Amino acid sequence: MIQRRLFLVLSSLLVLTACANAPVVTGSAETVLPLNRAWFEGRKVDYITTDVSDATMAQKLGVNHVPRLADALPGPGRRSVVERVYKFAGGEQISVFQSAPSAPGTAATNDAYSPLWRVVMVRPLRPVGGPELQSEEQVLAAAERGDVTLEVTDIVVNCPITRSAGGQALKGVR
Repeated sequence: MIQRRLFLVLSSLLVLTACANAPVVTGSAETVLPLNRAWFEGRKVDYITTDVSDATMAQKLGVNHVPRLADALPGPGRRSVVERVYKFAGGEQISVFQSAPSAPGTAATNDAYSPLWRVVMVRPLRPVGGPELQSEEQVLAAAERGDVTLEVTDIVVNCPITRSAGGQALKGVR
């Protein structure tokens, strides 16, 4: 009985120390990704893009092509984890997010936020002019007026917000 307990204790210690003794990363232990800006309710947020379900867009952005991201789109009887991002097809302005975390990290309180976005392409129907559209409400109002058209795509992108509209940032963000 004592031998069995000793074996269990030693086995447990071996398992615990195996996790703690991960190999040391040599060189830089940091990954640098391009920072992007978008609008959320009239305030700018910072975000990064890591993955896109569409091969052409992934290649254009220089990010991972992940076709399975499209599996996150809603189906019959299934809630979706994706929000909408309004991307301006001709680059007329920065994107507009449907939601954002109240603060990045564990302090976030916005249950609607998800870093997975379904791309809605925005195409101006009139010459670009005037102020930028800075919220989902403004984008939808512009569509109602006939200033823009909206094309809901099946493209899903992974774009976590790294700095909130309030200025708070994830650890390591400068």
